[in-house]
Amino acid sequence: MNKNNCYCVIMAGGAGTRFWPVSRVAKPKQFLDVAETGKTFIRHTYDRFLKILPQENILIVTAEKYRDLVMEQIPELQSGNLLLEPYPRNTAPSTAYATYTLLKRNPDAHCVIMPADYIIDNEELFVETIHNAFDYIEQNDVLLTLGVAPTRPETNYGYAQVCGGRDALQSKLPVKVKTFTEKPDRDLAKVFLASGEFLWNAGILLWKVSTFRHEMEKHMPQVTGLFKGWEHALGTPVETDFLTKAFSDCMNISLAYGVMEKTDKAWIYPVTFDWQDVGTWESLYNYMAAIRDRNGNAISAGKVLSENTSDSLVIEPEKKKLIAISGLEDYIVIDTDDVLLICPKDDRKFKDFISQIGMPEYEKYR
Repeated sequence: MNKNNCYCVIMAGGAGTRFWPVSRVAKPKQFLDVAETGKTFIRHTYDRFLKILPQENILIVTAEKYRDLVMEQIPELQSGNLLLEPYPRNTAPSTAYATYTLLKRNPDAHCVIMPADYIIDNEELFVETIHNAFDYIEQNDVLLTLGVAPTRPETNYGYAQVCGGRDALQSKLPVKVKTFTEKPDRDLAKVFLASGEFLWNAGILLWKVSTFRHEMEKHMPQVTGLFKGWEHALGTPVETDFLTKAFSDCMNISLAYGVMEKTDKAWIYPVTFDWQDVGTWESLYNYMAAIRDRNGNAISAGKVLSENTSDSLVIEPEKKKLIAISGLEDYIVIDTDDVLLICPKDDRKFKDFISQIGMPEYEKYR
């Protein structure tokens, strides 16, 4: 692994709506310590890669409105390594922007794309895995994603089926992806789990930047065509105007749909470090398994009076109030200064319910 040619792009532009009401538009989850680990998600992610790469090779892509939050939490970040999107357009345009930026800096660049909001507990193994993955892409012209062996029929993760089935996973080496499936229903997730042919797609991606450029220009020209002229615009005084035009005309499209589900170069590396995509209240409840009480309640609050309540998540971030609850099962109770949320814990029901926050009368609570 040649560290001079290896880069990390941290994706930190999401709105974090599924952690509402703690995560808000003004300060979404990547800038919070929702899991109470002692650091915000983005700070954890940045520090993790300082163990792998030179500081000058770590970039962050986020929305223009989060510039100050990033610099407040990572003040040592070089200004040229903060890539600011003028409009939210999902992960494919963000990755295109980062790709062309890296190509201009170093045509031989290798890159890992890392979401800002994962929890990874055994970091030594993570560091070793990323080193191994960089070595692999240096020798192989593939788009490599990291995969985690599923432990439950999770409906909030993406799945990758491998070529060669169960036997192909025994070697623990990278294997070609047969199909991707994003967030299956519970019955299908059970089938995936039982088959032994699927891994959770961790969404951590590595490739030669030149290889990814070829694949993204092949499979999503409707996006990359908007970046025509990047060689003369990026890293110059006209970059802001160039990006404003490109992003304003760009569709909202994910990297998974735009490239990974279409390319024939998708491979997956089975990994064994402890990985959690804590993207929803229900997933945070799953992560808090070790601290649940005898009734299955995960509680983070100043003081709680609980009766006939089970398998519920109770969060009061300021830890100043007594939370008194009775008769709840599989519920979320989130109490902030200006919002009290009481809702079934099921992610799909929660998503449907909070979609109403988009109504004009609730604007100040977003």
